[in-house]
Amino acid sequence: MTQASTTPRKIGRHHDREILALALPAFGALVAEPLFVLVDSAVVGHLGTAQLAGLGVAAALLSTAVSVFVFLAYATTAAVARRVGAGDLPSAIRQGMDGIWLALLLGAAVVAVTLPTAPWVVETFGASGTAAPHATTYLRVSSLGIPSMLVVLAATGVLRGLQDTRTPLYVAIAGFSANAVLSVTLVYGAGLGIAGSAWGTVIAQCGMAAAYLTVVVRGARRHGASLRPDVAGIRASAQAGVPLLIRTLSLRAVLMIATAIAARLGDVSVAAHQIILSLWSLMAFALDAIAIAGQAIIGRYLGAGDTEGARAVCRRMVRWGVASGVALGFLIVAARPLFTPLFTGDNAVRDALVPALLVVALTQPVAGVVFVLDGVLMGAGDGPYLAGAMVVTLVVFAPVALLVPVLGGGLTALWGAMSLMMATRVVTLWVRMRSGRWLVTGAAR
Repeated sequence: MTQASTTPRKIGRHHDREILALALPAFGALVAEPLFVLVDSAVVGHLGTAQLAGLGVAAALLSTAVSVFVFLAYATTAAVARRVGAGDLPSAIRQGMDGIWLALLLGAAVVAVTLPTAPWVVETFGASGTAAPHATTYLRVSSLGIPSMLVVLAATGVLRGLQDTRTPLYVAIAGFSANAVLSVTLVYGAGLGIAGSAWGTVIAQCGMAAAYLTVVVRGARRHGASLRPDVAGIRASAQAGVPLLIRTLSLRAVLMIATAIAARLGDVSVAAHQIILSLWSLMAFALDAIAIAGQAIIGRYLGAGDTEGARAVCRRMVRWGVASGVALGFLIVAARPLFTPLFTGDNAVRDALVPALLVVALTQPVAGVVFVLDGVLMGAGDGPYLAGAMVVTLVVFAPVALLVPVLGGGLTALWGAMSLMMATRVVTLWVRMRSGRWLVTGAAR
């Protein structure tokens, strides 16, 4: 076997090891995040139906508020990774600190808005008269932890940019464990009810933020990076995040439209839709872990000026995305008889669930490519294109989804529209990837 034939294989194996080293811990950290709400639901559920309903409303509002600012992690990862690739660690950490300061400012602003408006927001969201007081209590207390949640996002981006996804995994596990113990202790031991669950989450999130800041501050001192807030740097971080904010809001709009259409189709359809959406979100964690690896690796290659390396790892990650999508699709079909009874005993819901679930399974390879290319372009700092592409996707998806109740087809047709949404995304992302315009090198884009 010739040297020419073995070298590409060695390079491919090197990329595989690098992707796995970053993606596996990232997946563990991503899975740990929704467990916070799961634990709170299990603890609060024993207080009563009204309390659990209130938690459901407040948790949905908090999740939406925090997910809007996920650009703090994405933009920081790309910016820090570029500087790592350029060999400038002090500048990389300085860039990360700008993201953390921005997170604190945004978190303080959200708290200032949430505390006085919590009752109105809960009422607007449609909480019942019995659930609204509990939702308001949980929302107000938990909002105090939003600055810490946003710091966790930004600091996670710093460590990912530094090619470290293990520390976020350890912090996530510790935070989840602390939240579980604190929730039980404060809800039942201290008799604080639903407020105790909220305080447990706040304390756990503050502890996670403190752990991240400890790691980042140590790195800053080791490399002589300044910790002081820099107005120009914070402004630059905010400007870099705006396109990703538009992308995230457009994606959230797609999901909200899909849920609203499912609700119009009736209780059976919306129940089945919720099950599929939960599974879809779980699969998204697996695919997003590969995307996170892409953000970190691509940013580093481009920071080092290695466009050929960036192209090579992009091609390798696309293969990973397709393979992961095929595996997930097969898993959905094979495990369907096992997990369906766990979600519902209603035969009507099961009947609506099965054909729509098959549509989701068939489109997982496409979803794998979408997540990978999304991560690649984020790592390249190509936020403006991602924003425009997601707006185009929303424009394509919305009218098709709105026609589902008119033309018929039920939940299967709705998830067919979701498949069209993913197909639109893969086309827009693939065109950009093939163009090579994202291959901008240097310590800063």
